[in-house]
Amino acid sequence: MDKSIIKSKIENANTALGIELGSTRIKAVLVTDDYQVVASGDFVWENELRNNIWTYPIEKVWNGIQTSYANMAASVNEQYGIQLTKIGSIGISAMMHGYMPFDNSGNLLVPFRTWRNNITGEAAEKLTKLFDFNIPERWSIAHLYQAILNHEDHVKQIDFITTLDGYVSWKLSGNKNTGIGDASGMFPIDEATKTYDTKMLKQFADLPEVAQYPWDIKDILPEVLMAGHSAGKLTAEGAKLLDKSGQLQPGSLIAPSEGDAGTGMVATNAVRKRTGNISAGTSAFSMVVLDQKLNKVHRDIDMVTTPDGAPVAMVHTNNCSSDINAWANVFNQFAKVLGVNLSPNQLYEKLFDVSLRGDQDAGGLVNFSYLSGENITKVQDGRPMMVRKPDSHFTLANIFKVQLYSAFAPLKIGMDILLREEHIRTDVLIAQGGLFKTPVVAQQVLADALNTPITLMSNAGEGGPWGMAVLALYASDTKGKSLADYLDDEVFVNAESSTLYPELESVQGYERFIDNYKEALPAEIEAGKNMKLN
Repeated sequence: MDKSIIKSKIENANTALGIELGSTRIKAVLVTDDYQVVASGDFVWENELRNNIWTYPIEKVWNGIQTSYANMAASVNEQYGIQLTKIGSIGISAMMHGYMPFDNSGNLLVPFRTWRNNITGEAAEKLTKLFDFNIPERWSIAHLYQAILNHEDHVKQIDFITTLDGYVSWKLSGNKNTGIGDASGMFPIDEATKTYDTKMLKQFADLPEVAQYPWDIKDILPEVLMAGHSAGKLTAEGAKLLDKSGQLQPGSLIAPSEGDAGTGMVATNAVRKRTGNISAGTSAFSMVVLDQKLNKVHRDIDMVTTPDGAPVAMVHTNNCSSDINAWANVFNQFAKVLGVNLSPNQLYEKLFDVSLRGDQDAGGLVNFSYLSGENITKVQDGRPMMVRKPDSHFTLANIFKVQLYSAFAPLKIGMDILLREEHIRTDVLIAQGGLFKTPVVAQQVLADALNTPITLMSNAGEGGPWGMAVLALYASDTKGKSLADYLDDEVFVNAESSTLYPELESVQGYERFIDNYKEALPAEIEAGKNMKLN
């Protein structure tokens, strides 16, 4: 697009800003009303383990948002010679789930408890039985109930609970709401009413240990909004929070905030029934939009929704690429010892390429890439560990093949429930995430692991922030269309994609690997117990 046209669109606020607070990066992207990214900025961060709780300090949340916004605005100025003062619509996305309770003065009562914490097992089990509906440990209601069971002092002061994206959106707009996809990771949603399930709200409120508190659960949850609706307007205070330079004017439409699962679905055009997507990063999750009800409750299948309220079966794993990054860093250090300097892209390309020369079953190696506990495999604490038998083929190629294999192993175990037990079928399964930036290799591993064709969109690198910006544009003008039709007809009209199909020999090799993986799991679990005892 001609620079003068882009400049005019920015000056006339024919734009949307998507900000996503991911596990390792906060990114802001400015998109014109034809869905093109014209500027971006980011901020790198990591979760911290404080008092055995995975968290991100609130000051880092705002430092990261302000830094990524400032970098994006600086890019606008550098490329187009104008100051960014007006934005048409804004959407906030973040890691789903977790727990942020506030008192009636807006003070955060305990540090943000992220999705990564495995500390709510008792609450999750009890609520699953009470509701006859799977409540994962990550969900906000599990965190709240566990705090009640633990007799935590802060519970009696709660006035409002929300998620990270709900919190940021609240501070920008003044309104306590969130998108339905994000809300579905807080408390079960009724597919018919498109809000929290009233029967389950009452069941929770009637629990004796809950009834003693002065608040009612239905009053402390954020309002649920569908994609395409307005969540409010950017206030003067919100504009100052976002842009420390003070140049951004208030008044931008705020779209309903969403979790990273929802923005991943949008970014891969996977919101229509019988579509699905897989996101692979620090964590990994698959989302399959259902056209039929599941036969029973599965503890490893989460029931959430698309941003427009369609039911989704979600398999979520706490661990994916972090261990790959750790091993890559070791090899990068070795390369530097040899006097070889590699860019990150070169490093990953070489390591991924060498994995292609490994044995189909990774030579009998098994790797547990658990920096944190893993619900799918019932591992309580993070204990990264590689194991091998005396006759395993311990080669560089197999070391990195097993890294890729193990990144998808918990996801494969969860997806087997949908594919083999529930016989769910999809018309398309689309992947996105940093693992797929190196062409072909991880995409093929995933296709072999799931024995399912895997498609990558040409815009897979844009990811969640772009998906959130698209939702912000949809909120400003739905063009009278459902979200699925809007994405098909407006956003992805000329989208390019590539599909890789499972290769029989590799599928069989991955099955042998997963058998070894399951066989070695007791050693991983025992290692965690022993480390805890010591």
